[in-house]
Amino acid sequence: MASSSAAASSSSAQPSSSSPAANTPLLATGDWTKSLIQLAKTAELKKHALTLQLHTAHILSAHAALEQKNKAIQDLKEQKNKLESERQRLLNCLREVNEDRDKADIQEATLNKEVNDLQHKIKTISEGEYAVAKQDVDRLRQELGQPPLPSLQTTLEEKSAEYLEALRLQAETSNPSTGTKRAGEELAGDGQPVKRPRGRPKGSKNSKSKSKTASTPGPSTGGAPSA
Repeated sequence: MASSSAAASSSSAQPSSSSPAANTPLLATGDWTKSLIQLAKTAELKKHALTLQLHTAHILSAHAALEQKNKAIQDLKEQKNKLESERQRLLNCLREVNEDRDKADIQEATLNKEVNDLQHKIKTISEGEYAVAKQDVDRLRQELGQPPLPSLQTTLEEKSAEYLEALRLQAETSNPSTGTKRAGEELAGDGQPVKRPRGRPKGSKNSKSKSKTASTPGPSTGGAPSA
């Protein structure tokens, strides 16, 4: 009886140890698998997003530098255009100066030639026909008891003095402010005439003596009568 119960218990324990539930592995099922996949994709997205942000920052920095370079190039082009315009203007000025200088050289050469021709003409006449005529006139005047004519140099000096005096008078006529300066000095700031101080001005005694000396007639050196 005991042996039969032991056999039955052993026979009943053997099928329980070889049940299919004890040999089947545990598997994640349902929403748990999707959550793991979602987490992996999210981590990968963050990684690529960080890389994209880094590249975007590099592109924006390079784009800002590019805009600065383009602006600098535009500024240099404008400056170059201004310099080119200034260069053309200066070249035109230089060309005009060179033309004026060439004209001045031509005029100078022409005037020098005319001066040389006139000097040669004066020398030829003064040493030739003028000298002969002057000798004849002086000889005849001496025979008539008249003094000789002044020399050619004296005549030229007198003509030069007359020419300079005419230029001085012309300059004074064209600039009348020098003549009205003294009259303007005698008026005060409010237009009232300024009273002159009484008494003898300083140095008037010497000026009178000088004027008397200057008014004393000296030996006359009048020009000789013409032929």
